[in-house]
Amino acid sequence: MIRFYFHPTPNPAKVALFLEEAGLPYEVVPVDTAKGEQHLPAFRAINPNGKVPAIVDTEGPGGRETRVFDSTAILLYLAEKTGQFLGTPQDRPELLSWLLFLASGLGPFSGQAVHFQHAAPQGLDYAVNRYRREVERHYKVLDDHLATRRFIVGETYTIADMSAWGWLDRAARVLKVESDPLSGFPNLKRWFAEIDGRAAMARARAVGTDHSFKASGDEESRRALFPSNYPPAAAE
Repeated sequence: MIRFYFHPTPNPAKVALFLEEAGLPYEVVPVDTAKGEQHLPAFRAINPNGKVPAIVDTEGPGGRETRVFDSTAILLYLAEKTGQFLGTPQDRPELLSWLLFLASGLGPFSGQAVHFQHAAPQGLDYAVNRYRREVERHYKVLDDHLATRRFIVGETYTIADMSAWGWLDRAARVLKVESDPLSGFPNLKRWFAEIDGRAAMARARAVGTDHSFKASGDEESRRALFPSNYPPAAAE
């Protein structure tokens, strides 16, 4: 059994998609980040960085209970555990390269674009321009790459596609446009439509919908989501 620590945001969505594609048994454990549940000691024991997603595999290596945190690490771990969605051995260098491109580039820049356009104070035009333009540059890298191929790596659907889908599913919010955010990236748009139309997608989208998560936007949620913006609490 996989215990899946989840909040309805792009990085956990990638893991939800893998779990549904692979048919692994799992239990969703909601982590309400707007309430600060990611900072509780019980969760920090699973992910010391206080971020979702994370998993606990009750049947990890050697039959021991094992924690894994960070969406890219989880995708690699589960793909290797099940032998699914890894491509061929010859694809391995490309797979690792694109996974780390997504983990170190597209994901973080998308997150910062969302933050400075939707959460940060007004007037930070330099930051908005910087992060949105970098997201667009990453989209163009993927769009060019997909001009001559169906999937990101090799000839089959892999965890690289799942990883990219997680953030591209939020492209309208990332680029702050109302509709058709991928219109300027035709190859990426074609690829996204194929991934988004897979049978497991509806099930992945339904993960966590039976739980009422707190909406962000008030002072409690800002302190929970962006604790480094505030001075540490005074020691008693």
